[in-house]
Amino acid sequence: MSKADFLELIRPVTRAAAGRQVDAELNRHLAALFPPDGDVFGAIEGACRDGIAAGWMCAEGGEGRRFGRIFEAGADTDGLSVDVVDVDSAAGPHHRHPKGEILMIMPITPAAKFDGHGRGWLVYEPGTGHRPTVTAGEAVVLYLLPDGEIDWTE
Repeated sequence: MSKADFLELIRPVTRAAAGRQVDAELNRHLAALFPPDGDVFGAIEGACRDGIAAGWMCAEGGEGRRFGRIFEAGADTDGLSVDVVDVDSAAGPHHRHPKGEILMIMPITPAAKFDGHGRGWLVYEPGTGHRPTVTAGEAVVLYLLPDGEIDWTE
């Protein structure tokens, strides 16, 4: 799968999030439209695994924590940047979300959790911050940032 193909695959998600408040209601909205056991979620998950295996996704970092920005925020992504991280039982650097963060959690290890959450959607509201942590195994996490904004605090 190419980056252009991946863009077309995630466009329904970015369109569904565009212009909405980044909050618990958006989390429910995405979960209803794109449930973790649904076709769109599964297709994106498979594309992430394929992109990582091909080397164009998660090309930065090293063993245990690989990451990379796939698309900058722009018209093609409805104002959201698109990043993917592949983490195996580790914590990342603390950061804040000036405009919020939308996460799609895809465990590789069935029991893996991202910030205590399993497979599915997680939305952090504007102004929140955290040290992203994967426990109990490996997970791939796709995250969308409104206008690509993130404040690294460490």
